[in-house]
Amino acid sequence: MKKPILWAAIILLLLGFAAPFLLIWFGKNQLHDSDIPQKASLVSDQSPKRVLAFFPHPDDEVTVSGTLMKLLDQGNEVYLVTLTKGEAGNSGEDYTKEELAKLRAAELQVAASTIGVTKLELLDYPDSGLQGIGLDSLKRIASFWISQIDPDILISYDSKVGLYGHPDHRLSGIAVEEVFLENRAESSFSPKHLFQVTLSPKQIGIALQLSEGFQKNYPKDLNQGLPKPSFYILTQPYFERVLLVMEAHKTQQKVLKDLMPYHDKIPAWIYSRIFDREYFHEVK
Repeated sequence: MKKPILWAAIILLLLGFAAPFLLIWFGKNQLHDSDIPQKASLVSDQSPKRVLAFFPHPDDEVTVSGTLMKLLDQGNEVYLVTLTKGEAGNSGEDYTKEELAKLRAAELQVAASTIGVTKLELLDYPDSGLQGIGLDSLKRIASFWISQIDPDILISYDSKVGLYGHPDHRLSGIAVEEVFLENRAESSFSPKHLFQVTLSPKQIGIALQLSEGFQKNYPKDLNQGLPKPSFYILTQPYFERVLLVMEAHKTQQKVLKDLMPYHDKIPAWIYSRIFDREYFHEVK
């Protein structure tokens, strides 16, 4: 083989080898802001803690499933309270509300088992009807489960947007935040930290281009949007199990593709190194 041809072949091989790593670098640069710090855990010391994740729907836990798995591996207890059975969800099929509620309740059981949560509490409040219950009632519900579980740490949606604008998301976030802020000075109130699910500014920009949910519901004034992350948790080692949690929600696959677009098109070892973190805003 002549030298120019040999060098051309070597260059092509190197480019082929480097391409996935260039894709990872490019994807990370598009999705993540370099000024947001990493935190090793939501738990600040080595003693085991109780964590309560409080969400309105089956599949909401997907947003923090990597972090929950990490907390469990670190020796903490994780409790998941889900307010509704998700009967108003968009499944793309002609289910009655009763049928969909039964299916989504079963899906959540599989997802919770995949995560390994210490205990799941699946309630039966109306999906897309939390506004009718009212904020005061939601606060009483949140207070009840906080008193029952006695957690050190709370996880919820944010109070400004509810991730992408779903009213149930936002109302549940407001309820938990107000209960936390109103009671945290009391010695009998166990939670010391409240962490809200959020996204990086770059992720929001991508979501507004690709996600129907964001395009439809996210505030037009970006200053009214999601709170900026305080930090992120690296969850790449849990990515394969996160995909299993997503797959458990079989009736919601179209919706979940908005959360991780093209996850079924790109090899997992590449995708997991791009979508390798979960962002949180700490309420103080």
